Amino acid sequence: MTLPRFHLAMPVDDLTAARRFYGEVLGLEQGRSADAWVDWNLHGHQFVTHLAPAGPDRVHNPVDGHDVPVPHFGLILTVPQFQALAERLRAAGTQFVIEPYVRFAGQAGEQWTMFLLDPAGNALEFKAFADDDQVFAV
Repeated sequence: MTLPRFHLAMPVDDLTAARRFYGEVLGLEQGRSADAWVDWNLHGHQFVTHLAPAGPDRVHNPVDGHDVPVPHFGLILTVPQFQALAERLRAAGTQFVIEPYVRFAGQAGEQWTMFLLDPAGNALEFKAFADDDQVFAV
């Protein structure tokens, strides 16, 4: 099944810091850019960082014993991709909001997950399912 690509634009308060984080730390390919925005290839999806000095308000919701930041965005990766990204982030000295761990262990929807903030405070979640059938499990 071919999924449509999404487009997501997020505010950042420093494009230089965004370029370092998304380009160097996460390893995303940079696309077009201007003085106030940068396009990124987020695993085939168009992700854009827009210069917007006022940061978003933060809310947290309890999930599996952790305070999950809202809003957040991210990707569902394979388990090996997830583990490689977690190691890349650790090597870069990333401070996690929620360290990589298995959420809902032994239950429907079991998944690896981790949360972190970009330099502008935008929350990102990366997750992985050992069984893709669990992505929408109830």
